[in-house]
Amino acid sequence: MRLLAALAVLIAAPVHAAMQTTSYIALHGQPQYSARGYMPYANPSAPKGGYITSAANGTFDNLNSMNGKGTAVDGVNYLFDSLMSSSLDEPGVMYPLLAERVSFDPKNLTTVTFELNPQAKFSDGSAVTAQDVKFTFDAYLSKANPGLQMYLSDLARTEVLARHTVRMHLKSKNNTEMPLILAQLPIYSAKDWQSRDFSRVTLQPILGSGPYRIEKIDAGRSITYQRNPQYWGKDLAVNRGRYNFDRIKYMYYRNLEVAFEGFKSGQYTLHEEYTARKWVTEYDFPAMQQGMVVKYRFKHQNPIPTQSFVFNTRRKAMQDIAFRQAITLAYDFEWQNKALFYGQYQRLQSYFSNSELQAKGRPSAAEMAILKPYLSQLDLIQRQAVLLDWRYPVSDGSGFNRSNLLKARQLLLKAGYRFKQGQLLDSKDQPIVLEFLIHQDGLQRTLMPFVRNLKRLGIQVKIRHVDVPQYIERMRRSDFDMTTSVMPQSLTPGNEQAQLWSSQSANQPGNYNYAGIQNPVIDDAIQQLIRAPNRQALVLRTQVLDRLLRAGYYQIPTYGKGEHWLAYWNMYQQPKQKPKLSTGIDYWWSDAKQAAKVRQYLGQK
Repeated sequence: MRLLAALAVLIAAPVHAAMQTTSYIALHGQPQYSARGYMPYANPSAPKGGYITSAANGTFDNLNSMNGKGTAVDGVNYLFDSLMSSSLDEPGVMYPLLAERVSFDPKNLTTVTFELNPQAKFSDGSAVTAQDVKFTFDAYLSKANPGLQMYLSDLARTEVLARHTVRMHLKSKNNTEMPLILAQLPIYSAKDWQSRDFSRVTLQPILGSGPYRIEKIDAGRSITYQRNPQYWGKDLAVNRGRYNFDRIKYMYYRNLEVAFEGFKSGQYTLHEEYTARKWVTEYDFPAMQQGMVVKYRFKHQNPIPTQSFVFNTRRKAMQDIAFRQAITLAYDFEWQNKALFYGQYQRLQSYFSNSELQAKGRPSAAEMAILKPYLSQLDLIQRQAVLLDWRYPVSDGSGFNRSNLLKARQLLLKAGYRFKQGQLLDSKDQPIVLEFLIHQDGLQRTLMPFVRNLKRLGIQVKIRHVDVPQYIERMRRSDFDMTTSVMPQSLTPGNEQAQLWSSQSANQPGNYNYAGIQNPVIDDAIQQLIRAPNRQALVLRTQVLDRLLRAGYYQIPTYGKGEHWLAYWNMYQQPKQKPKLSTGIDYWWSDAKQAAKVRQYLGQK
């Protein structure tokens, strides 16, 4: 079936009066594209062929990205289909992929039933069945990484009803995000894992039903995926004009500086730039001057990923909110943006910047109705911060940050700290010494202004630069005082917020609550958000969570941008209409004539 219209809404036999069977999932409202034969940001006539190559950082040793072991390889998602496919324009909307239809009662969400497409096949030609879906989710619940297990904690069990029908039983009745969560995870082959351990690191190719297969692995250095011309789902509406490259390759580099040199010499073809200085000053190499490489700024409508300095509140020094509040004043964004970032960034004032989810101004009446029961459970610093017209400290941009450092000093003195011979001492007269853990080369340049300001407050900071494997292991064990983090957010926040901020996740090795937040108020706010009955309530409850996170001074949100900076060798075309929530690279295609010019320029055959 080529049209999503052919999968129009069907009403199932009434197991429950409000049970709905649809060919899509729409978390809030109705989908826009259910009657289209292809997505509006696709070119259904895009030619197949060519290749695209990207850089990856460090190394890899695991093809199973879902078990949380080792270092997963980039691009492995191309091997697998999920039950449904997310829209790149509509938050919380998914269209048919492995599943043709989904049934659930949004008012009494105790089960979610998926009906699989009988045409769905793994890349070896074997059928995708309900048993494969059950095997997959059973493995996720028992052998996946702790973060994923927590993400799926509301899933009680998976039941096979028929060869192509599977039902998920849920523990609660009002976790409205669960159909979306269940539909977006990759599905594995039960047969492929009969004699393999899902929980172990592996470089043995894994059988999937996705658009690509592994062509070549150069262990730890590169991986190449080859398009499967017999891909079962190539004519589905979400896939027409998609997955056009014959080959997708990821090349691994020791660090981003080395990678960029590789890009300039044509070792790979698509580069995402993360450094403002380089974006402004270093794209003047010969290939750029001759039009062989082009720059592309993609402005998206997603929350800006929260780049921050993280306080590990498991450590004694960081358990004092007054201390965390004071040293937040030592971060001088205005000078840094002017002197180091060429004015390319904005200060993050929220964990959901660039979206309607961001809390702004003083709390509205609707927000106060939610916040009021929490206030008595917050300390004075948190209460004051929750009720403020929030803004992180602003400096004069001179580089001295004198006014904010004086405020920080007064806060520390008020909290019982004292200064002796230029050192800050705690209540037991012990000097404050912090270790700042990083793995990125070149990061010291952006950290040193903050470190110098802390030194002016009598705080000694040691920057500890380790390699990627050691960094990953230390983060898993929460073995740091401070570190950096980049935490993406979505326009439909839900269960993942528990992984990021909840008490339950704080002491789970390998989870994402790096700050170690254990606050019952935040736990309750997360549950309220997860159970939001509609979009209006979701936005409101996310804004409340945003206020509580800021008021706890668990991190120092630093800077970000509402766009992606890309550069690529001039051999690709894009559809005229761009998606709103993603760069949509899966919908790009290779221009054969331009690719020939690039090969000639690089001296390739």
